[in-house]
Amino acid sequence: MNVARLAAVDAAQAARVLSEVREAALAGRRARIAPRPVIEQSWGRVLRSGVDPERDVRSRLLPSDEVRRRREESPLRHVLPVLREGLLSVADVSQHIMVVADADGRVLWREGAAAVLRKADGLGFELGADWREDVVGTNGVGTPAVVRRPVQVFAGEHFVRSQTSWTCTGAPITDPRDGRLLGVVDVSGPLETMHPATLAWVDSVAKLAEARLRELHLASLERLRAVAAPVLARLAGRALVVDRDGWSAAVTGMPYVRRVALPKSLAPGRRWLPSVGSCAVEPLAGGWLLRAEDEPRAGAVRRVVLDLARPGRRTVTVEESAVSWSRELSPRHAELLFLLAEHRAGRGAAELAEDLFGDPSRTVTVRAEISRIRRYLGEILQHRPYRFSEDAEVTVVLPDDPRELLTQSTAPAVTRKRNAEYGGRPG
Repeated sequence: MNVARLAAVDAAQAARVLSEVREAALAGRRARIAPRPVIEQSWGRVLRSGVDPERDVRSRLLPSDEVRRRREESPLRHVLPVLREGLLSVADVSQHIMVVADADGRVLWREGAAAVLRKADGLGFELGADWREDVVGTNGVGTPAVVRRPVQVFAGEHFVRSQTSWTCTGAPITDPRDGRLLGVVDVSGPLETMHPATLAWVDSVAKLAEARLRELHLASLERLRAVAAPVLARLAGRALVVDRDGWSAAVTGMPYVRRVALPKSLAPGRRWLPSVGSCAVEPLAGGWLLRAEDEPRAGAVRRVVLDLARPGRRTVTVEESAVSWSRELSPRHAELLFLLAEHRAGRGAAELAEDLFGDPSRTVTVRAEISRIRRYLGEILQHRPYRFSEDAEVTVVLPDDPRELLTQSTAPAVTRKRNAEYGGRPG
């Protein structure tokens, strides 16, 4: 069934059909018409996350000062004019609203027809609300964020009953520099406002926003390059200039590095940074000058500390002489670095896939994650096989209670380690 076409002709009939499909699916019966694959897959994820289809769950709204802080830090603030120009003029006429949420699913901006805004209030679709898929079910904000493509959710395709009088169309907006999800733009309204062209329309405007972000990035690098040129011309040795996010604007005396992973709070002084090593950090207008040490100092020891002692907060710290650099780790990166610390001789992609998933064929996932780790550890992490460099002194700080080692990890190798350390006794 083409939901968009049917809804454009008879929204009420389409809503009835989808209601039947929803009821059958939730009851475990086979419906006359199967739900669309993107919706069926979403329903499966939502069921596994424990969302109640009959219960209207409202998240605790973010305080207004937190909404304001997130707005100020979100790159999406730079493309609001593009989104407004592309969506709001049409949304007002057709009785829709435009909603912009961040990568956490929190609603940061919400504009459009006043009557529809009031109806959205009744659904909890408010500023600061959490509209992740695993919180409020299948919807036009949370589902596009999961599948990373535009999704239209009409009437009974919503998982939670209270939302089935609504139609939502959302598209993800990603950072054109690295593909990171920045948030989702959504156009929503009562189910009778459904139109088959809405999906392509919202997707096109989201792509325009991404193009604008790319233009802004290139323009900022050009400005920084103009500032850097006379500075680098006076320097001997290796140096590069990066923006506040670590993207390279200019380089001298060394191969071009596309991006340097910077700590969250970088300050002037001597630091150790991936792809550069030990260097002097100096502020520039709009970025940083990184002057690399030409030769490692005699007797310098590079130490890597993998701290897994605190549940919920895992870090890796690189120390070299008097400089150090730290980074908080995702659960998956903590697992991989722990496994490589356990196997100093190295592990192949298939071996790590077996360690993580019990399935040696999942090498694509392993290689992608290792590639991300190498962006901030640089040459400290070698490949063929994957391993820590021989000159690195690696220390792993484990929790006092072995049962608290990477508690959320279900990786077979980590589970075996926990059981071995605890003696296999029940908790």
